[in-house]
Amino acid sequence: MPAANDRRRLLQLAGAAATTLWLPRSAWSQPRLSGDPFTLGVASGSPTHDSVVLWTRLAPAGPGDASVGHGAVTVHWEVAHDEGFTRLVQSGQAQALAELAHSVHVEVAGLAPDRWYFYRFMLGDACSPAGRTRTFPAPDAIVARLRLAYASCQRWEHGYFSAYRHMREENLDAVLFVGDYIYEYPGAAHAVRVPPGGWLLTLDDYRRRYALYKGEADLQAMHAACPWLVTWDDHEVQNDYAGEQAGYSSRRDPSTADHFAARRAAAYQAYYEHMPMRASVLTRGMAGLLHRAPGAEMRIYNRVQYGRLASLYLLDARQYKDPQACTRDGLLGSSMVDPASCPSWNDPRSLLGMAQERWLDQEFARAGRAWNVLGQQTLFGQRDFRPGPGQTLWNDGWDGYPAARMRLTDSLRRHAVANAVLLGGDVHENWVGHVKADYADAASPAVGVEFCGTSITSRSDGNARTAGRLAENPHFVFADAQRRGYGVAEFTPRQLTTTLRVVDDVTRRDTAIATLATFAVHAGRPVVETD
Repeated sequence: MPAANDRRRLLQLAGAAATTLWLPRSAWSQPRLSGDPFTLGVASGSPTHDSVVLWTRLAPAGPGDASVGHGAVTVHWEVAHDEGFTRLVQSGQAQALAELAHSVHVEVAGLAPDRWYFYRFMLGDACSPAGRTRTFPAPDAIVARLRLAYASCQRWEHGYFSAYRHMREENLDAVLFVGDYIYEYPGAAHAVRVPPGGWLLTLDDYRRRYALYKGEADLQAMHAACPWLVTWDDHEVQNDYAGEQAGYSSRRDPSTADHFAARRAAAYQAYYEHMPMRASVLTRGMAGLLHRAPGAEMRIYNRVQYGRLASLYLLDARQYKDPQACTRDGLLGSSMVDPASCPSWNDPRSLLGMAQERWLDQEFARAGRAWNVLGQQTLFGQRDFRPGPGQTLWNDGWDGYPAARMRLTDSLRRHAVANAVLLGGDVHENWVGHVKADYADAASPAVGVEFCGTSITSRSDGNARTAGRLAENPHFVFADAQRRGYGVAEFTPRQLTTTLRVVDDVTRRDTAIATLATFAVHAGRPVVETD
């Protein structure tokens, strides 16, 4: 009974933070502010054809100290057709609750489909920057174009988020962020800048790190430019964690297995507090979040329709993941593995968890004939690091879960899913290729295409071995391990055009940007062509 009461309480808290009801001014809670309460900017996300989530978090003292007292604060919000807010569409109040770090998640419903809007928040005499957002087209609408950027892996100490300044010029409908929004480390060798604080272990630790990242002007501006669709990977909690098992790939990480459940729950709560997500993601395992206990869960996998042009499937390849197989020296986390020496390599382990696998199979069963786009965390295709006979594969990605990968490709084939496109990140490198029905069979047909993106800032090992790895894995047609940036995928009824955009020098705030490569995929034909 206490757990049920706790669950109801947190559901009420999340619902209160998302409320759009009008409150009498006498009921408003207005703290005495010493500075701008909107230092972390604004954002929108979770768009549908008639609604969107508007986000901010009150932090008047800046990223280092986001306290505005211990009570609820009433925030006014407005949505308008114009940037001057002379033609209001909706307005209301929402409660910024101390229990949720004074974050605000306003779920605005009843909007017109396929429309751009402006929004802002107000507290006392303070007004936030204006954000721009949009609804998606109605599910049955005929749509000419979707222009989507995909990005991942923005490690603060490895460089500046300058890529987002250039991304703002891309005329995007939305951003798809596929993981590693923050990093949990205390610093890095040869860092461009050193984050304050140590390892992230507690809720306050994670909140401070998100505030640090959210304080970046280029990231704020990109969030304010269009809606974001978000999913996570491992560094939002701990490197290489798998489901309820700790990662420990870093020997310096002071966390212990006994405390990992509490750490994961704290990290999940902080993620919700800082992302433009719906309260419905918190409807399961809420008592676990409250007590930082085992079972804390956020249901973030989802399908979003973009008219008749595209179905977007956001996957979660971290929360329900089975432990990695045969990590070196019997440790937890990831490593390179020779599958021939790993007895459990081909066991029916899951990367997505069986419930999510069943959900995805059911979604594929009703997939349309247009583009079916999977936003997931990492490289999908097999990448053998050993030249010649034998294999060396990485056990933390899809390579380490070959039975799960086969179940997904079998589902694509069984349901004849048209125009499958997998977008990923995680590996800090650009990889472009064909999704094979069976990677063990060189003659296996392609069932889709893959664009795995580089990082916003996070480092990689460079291009010294890239050519050899491409030769060893011919289902890939392009790879680059040197440059940082993002990808832009433009979908039309006839073609997908993907452009890899890379910055010159991630250690410079004023870095320029260039196009690394452009590719085309014609509808109905899973073949990547150089454009």
